[in-house]
Amino acid sequence: MLKDITIGQFFPGNSIIHRLDPRFKIVITLIFIIMLFTGDNIACLAVGAVYTVMAVLLSKIKIKMFVSSIKPLMPFLAVTALLNLFIVDSGNTVFEWKFIEITSGGLNVSIFMIIRIVLLIAGSSLLTYTTSPISLTDAVERLLSPLKKLRFPVHELAMMMSIALRFIPTLIEETDKIISAQKARGAEFDTGSFTDKAKNLTSIIVPLFISSFRRADELATAMECRCYNGGEGRTRLRQLKSGKNDYIALSVTVLFFVCTVMLNICIK
Repeated sequence: MLKDITIGQFFPGNSIIHRLDPRFKIVITLIFIIMLFTGDNIACLAVGAVYTVMAVLLSKIKIKMFVSSIKPLMPFLAVTALLNLFIVDSGNTVFEWKFIEITSGGLNVSIFMIIRIVLLIAGSSLLTYTTSPISLTDAVERLLSPLKKLRFPVHELAMMMSIALRFIPTLIEETDKIISAQKARGAEFDTGSFTDKAKNLTSIIVPLFISSFRRADELATAMECRCYNGGEGRTRLRQLKSGKNDYIALSVTVLFFVCTVMLNICIK
């Protein structure tokens, strides 16, 4: 299961999505997220689904990568669906047994929420899948650069975000190695009571924390040895430049967003 987690990973490529300016990609992702949560009917969700499918196909990233990003969240999706299924009480009764009652309204809300979350994960994952951590850091710093006048630590924030994204796959790999090592020593994580399973997790969490702190210390030492002192006077090898495709992508996203708003107003 851990090997299936693809959050924070970057898949190099030469697709249209890969070549977009990372600043535009961040703005487009924010508009996309707002678009998904603006519409509250199936027509608006269909517009978001069409946009997501178009973006995924243009990125030329394998579909199984997106499926892998959704797999770890299946328990969360199941809990969300069940809560909406039993809590929402509207429409006609579809199923009734003793104190359990499922209505058409609860069923519709459950399906709607699952599709919305899946689209949200697939669409937002494109940002990290098609953008290197370095480019993402530069884009965040450039977008937040006006805050420097308020003495906001923009460069430090962007650097922390970049490091966090960079080390997500590393920590996942480290966790998988620790689990394999503990199983080789006779540890059992799939059997026993809930209390036993919780106690066994200690043999994973403690080494993982130690390894994480060690990596952080090594990274800090490496940055100090290279005379890193923040963003003051720092230059960049690659300057961010926007082009025609960036404005076209932003215009298309805004068009889809306007369609979602209009559908939401008309259907109400």
